[in-house]
Amino acid sequence: MARKSLREMSGIANTIARSGGSQPERPPKASAPALGALQGSLASIREIDPNLIDDWGPIDRLEEFTAVNVEDDDESFERLKSSIREGGQQVPILVRRSKAAEGRFEAIYGRRRLKACRELGIKVRANVQDIDDATALLAKGLENAARRNLSFYEKARFAEAIQNAGHDGATVRQVLNLSASGQSHLTKVTQNVPVKIGDLIGAAPKSGRPRWTELAELFLARKLTERTALDILAKIRATSNSDERLELLIKEATKRGAKNSRETREITPIEGVTIKAGRAILSLSVKKSGANAEFATWLESNLAEIIKQSYAEFTDANSVDDD
Repeated sequence: MARKSLREMSGIANTIARSGGSQPERPPKASAPALGALQGSLASIREIDPNLIDDWGPIDRLEEFTAVNVEDDDESFERLKSSIREGGQQVPILVRRSKAAEGRFEAIYGRRRLKACRELGIKVRANVQDIDDATALLAKGLENAARRNLSFYEKARFAEAIQNAGHDGATVRQVLNLSASGQSHLTKVTQNVPVKIGDLIGAAPKSGRPRWTELAELFLARKLTERTALDILAKIRATSNSDERLELLIKEATKRGAKNSRETREITPIEGVTIKAGRAILSLSVKKSGANAEFATWLESNLAEIIKQSYAEFTDANSVDDD
């Protein structure tokens, strides 16, 4: 995939930053002019029926796509609607013409404004630009940076979604302004924290890398399973916000892990075979009498090779990529 540099795309933010005038619904940060929207002019701003605009691209916000209500999100959306109702939509959304259907458009960003106009039954002001996927992704990432920083977990999920859409790691780093190590931290979380658990926790805007990494390590070390995490989260009061849910899940999982580490667990997968797991040792015992006596004899002859093969599979699955 051909990639464009930030410098090549730097025109996009200037148009976006200039095209909207004032913005009572969500004032941009002082650094917004550095955004750079596509090269364009006010002639690119059109009023479009919201029903002609389809969603596009990787998910970048959790609150609109999960069952969890992010703190005061409903209230802030209602404020946005009121602002547009009373003063009009000051800041256009960014769209491009649909490649799939004549006369339709794809929303690059501005989903909340689009939703508000749709609910108000009015046309939405949109900056219409002909841009490729790479430029659209960059614009989406830059607009996020200027309006409201994504939480660490939202960045992790957005990075994963970009790659799942077929883009490479370099594109992810450019869109989210990440170093290679920064991207690695995000990947560790998405690879180890089940999506269902992340959805139930939510964006956790006040929780950074250390807390999410701690949760990922609990899953990685098998001190926490998806089933156990679901059980813990189900018991957390509904009024808890996403940061509190994350904190309580880590606290409870750590407490359970400490308790389990002091106990010896005994498992009998089949008759005559017992596995004991303690804090310092894992042992296997097999009875050479009874219903599975022949299995015990066979296992005695093959156990060494089974362990070697299992160890080889383990090392392959857990090898560290230097990149």
